[in-house]
Amino acid sequence: MTLDPKIKRLRELKAQARLGGGQERIDRQHKSGKLTARERLDLLLDEGSFRELDAFVTHRATGFGVEKSKPLGDGVVTGYGTIDGRLTYVYSQDFTVFGGSLGLAHASKICKIMDLAMKNGAPVIGLNDSGGARIQEGVVSLGAYADIFLRNVLASGVVPQISCIVGPCAGGAVYSPAMTDFIVMVKNVSYMFVTGPDVVKAVTHEEVTFDELGGAWVHNTESGVAHFAAENEEDAVYIIRRLVNFLPQNNMEDPPAIPCLDDPLRTDDVLDTLIPDNPNKPYDMKQIIGSVVDNADFLEVMQHYAQSIIVGFARLNGHSVGIVAQQPMVLAGVLDINSSAKGARFVRFCDAFNIPLVTFVDVPGFLPGVAQEHGGIIRNGAKLLYAYCEATVPKITVITRKAYGGAYDVMSSKHIRGDINLAWPSAEIAVMGPEGAINILYRRELAQAEDPDALRAQLVQEYREAFANPYVAASWGYIDDVIEPKQTRPSLINALEMLQNKRDENPAKKHGNIPL
Repeated sequence: MTLDPKIKRLRELKAQARLGGGQERIDRQHKSGKLTARERLDLLLDEGSFRELDAFVTHRATGFGVEKSKPLGDGVVTGYGTIDGRLTYVYSQDFTVFGGSLGLAHASKICKIMDLAMKNGAPVIGLNDSGGARIQEGVVSLGAYADIFLRNVLASGVVPQISCIVGPCAGGAVYSPAMTDFIVMVKNVSYMFVTGPDVVKAVTHEEVTFDELGGAWVHNTESGVAHFAAENEEDAVYIIRRLVNFLPQNNMEDPPAIPCLDDPLRTDDVLDTLIPDNPNKPYDMKQIIGSVVDNADFLEVMQHYAQSIIVGFARLNGHSVGIVAQQPMVLAGVLDINSSAKGARFVRFCDAFNIPLVTFVDVPGFLPGVAQEHGGIIRNGAKLLYAYCEATVPKITVITRKAYGGAYDVMSSKHIRGDINLAWPSAEIAVMGPEGAINILYRRELAQAEDPDALRAQLVQEYREAFANPYVAASWGYIDDVIEPKQTRPSLINALEMLQNKRDENPAKKHGNIPL
């Protein structure tokens, strides 16, 4: 049977679109160790689920000879598919076409799927591999970027937005990923910066490589721009699929629940002896988290940045929760500028998408020092306080050891609408630590004592017995219950079930003014 010429023409055009910038450039992409735009989507989405939109779109630009080349798709593959059966909108920039540069047609395709995502309430995932604005289109390409930026902001808190950087992302292009909820970068492959090494050298005379200036490790450890560092593109896709599995489709839905094979009543005797007798000795908070959550499965976010605080996703009895916790092994779990901002952003994301918050507290206070004060620890610490105060999702707090000073208030205390506040018997809730308190309260007595060290030791012990425990706070109702550490998992699951129909709201307003 002879194939209809129109069908033949359609198939030829689709095959042409699939080739992007041509086989030679595809081979070059592979030779550099990178996948193509379509190969990335095949990995990301469920097999056979991708439906492409706008495969036949071409640019309308003229000048600089650009009108002589009009590849189908204009350097970005857009459409929708599913991840674990759930609808997801995607775009994947194609570096084989004009270096993935963004012009008006390219941006219009991205805007179309973002609009569809908003209308249908589903996540948007962008795979970024672009040389930036298309110079040949001039200010039109800049306007096209702004069209995307606006949609990033309008979609914020409505549908999850995830960016995966799998190549260059420079200049104005960085601001779209920066306004999304999560950024995944690939080591030795991706980089982000506003101005490149050549401009840096010309302006500041600093010699720096692409990777040193804006590589995956820099943005995961130094700047806090990125949230995950993947070993390769396959690992990046795995991280995204795992992340999406914890999230609701939109802000009107609850996160997905999955069948739980981990006993909700399970206890762990190890927790009863985990806290050292010496209050200044560290322990690993991740051990507590792993013991308590379903199947020890914890997806840590920003693992390599501001490590004195831990944030990430887990499940309790099959239900998604956001975990915020101090890490005593890093700076004694202190709150500083970076950890406060890290925690605040995560708390606000969870609140926006109906994900309950579980907070493990072991905080000696805010980090002192000239650099912290001049750097704005007051303003940044207030971000975390604001985020917790603003959050209306179920909030459960467990104080494992120290909760001193203003940091006690900040970390989801009862006073800022903590729903259930629990403490271990090892909890120390006070204005400050025993040593500092004694030095202030008994300054004169210590100065006049024949043996100040012996007196200080005696007073510290008396203070610890009287105040450095959870029972004073419990007597005021600031702690709902003091529990045996091994009972933490069943206690949290029971509290979450009790709070599943919680309703709370903030006063009507256009929006608050978080101290940014």
